[in-house]
Amino acid sequence: MRLFVGLGNPGAKYAGNRHNIGFMAVDRIAADHGFGPWKKAFKGLVADGRLGDERVLLLKPETFMNLSGEAVQAAMAYHRITPAQVIVFHDELDLAPGKLRLKQGGGHAGHNGLRSIHGHVGEAYGRVRLGIGHPGHKDAVAAYVLHDFAKADQEWLDDLLRGISDGCAYLASGEGAKFSNAVALRTQPQAEPKPIPVPKSSQATADSTPPPDTRSLLQKLSERFK
Repeated sequence: MRLFVGLGNPGAKYAGNRHNIGFMAVDRIAADHGFGPWKKAFKGLVADGRLGDERVLLLKPETFMNLSGEAVQAAMAYHRITPAQVIVFHDELDLAPGKLRLKQGGGHAGHNGLRSIHGHVGEAYGRVRLGIGHPGHKDAVAAYVLHDFAKADQEWLDDLLRGISDGCAYLASGEGAKFSNAVALRTQPQAEPKPIPVPKSSQATADSTPPPDTRSLLQKLSERFK
């Protein structure tokens, strides 16, 4: 069994915030893969389903971001899930918008949701880091993450969420590279095919072809008897 945790803040006020991209990711998985309805449990909302051969529990903590660890710990204890079976989807300031990276274990880099999870279950869980970009100055971070995505962000955001949905069965089965490839197919523009060059001989033949004769029959006859 896997526990996929999306980080965010509960309530309509925060639904479109950059900080809630983790909620958006698990919402997309639930909608696209026929998960059961969201139900209240473990200080959050949970949805149960399958991805490939794996049973997966989706969790959105409703404790607000800086207490996310309480919900994660409760769900892990009830289902006897180890940190190695947990994957957390969260916003990442240090990645460009639309970029995604996987990480297993390590520090929380000041992210309040991860900090809380660290405090309750340790640091050995997996993370899907979802790039939202950086506002440029640390004093602007709080306002930036608690602000809705701009209209200009919607295209790359949708591509990213679709890619996560496309590849989530790989993520559940531990095939991180295949998951990342599935996301890349959605988020990285495909190179357009290069035009086939015309051989010089063909070009020369084409250039030497005389232009069509556009003279009328009367003009042709008059010039013939000049």
